[in-house]
Amino acid sequence: MVQRYNKGARSERELLAFLHERKFSVMRSAGSGVNSISPDIIAFRAGRGLAFECKAWNGTSIAIPIEKVASLKEWESNTGMDTFIAWRLNGEGWFFIKIGELSKAQTNYTVTKRRAYEINRRLNEIIGPESQDEEPKGVQQ
Repeated sequence: MVQRYNKGARSERELLAFLHERKFSVMRSAGSGVNSISPDIIAFRAGRGLAFECKAWNGTSIAIPIEKVASLKEWESNTGMDTFIAWRLNGEGWFFIKIGELSKAQTNYTVTKRRAYEINRRLNEIIGPESQDEEPKGVQQ
């Protein structure tokens, strides 16, 4: 469990640093993995806000509790911020899935690796053309 937390925290810090390098004001939410009231990372630049719930998992799918998705939808509605599931796959970088693109299962929301590949939304698409610099290792375009 500790190893999985460390991997997740390391991935969050990687995304946070990348956004900061691209002139975003960024914040990592304390305790975001414990509570379901806020996303892991929020980022602001030039009046635009983005929110990310980060997952670093190499399985064939990820599952997010219904309560967490409800909280993220409420966050997006209250703030007007685009809110994403940021899924980091080893050797393949980050994939960004909008909350509405998740599939509802009986006890959670899911997205498969195959669906993430189909969506194929990468960070430079989200942050805009003024940020098309080369992405650091792990953060692929």
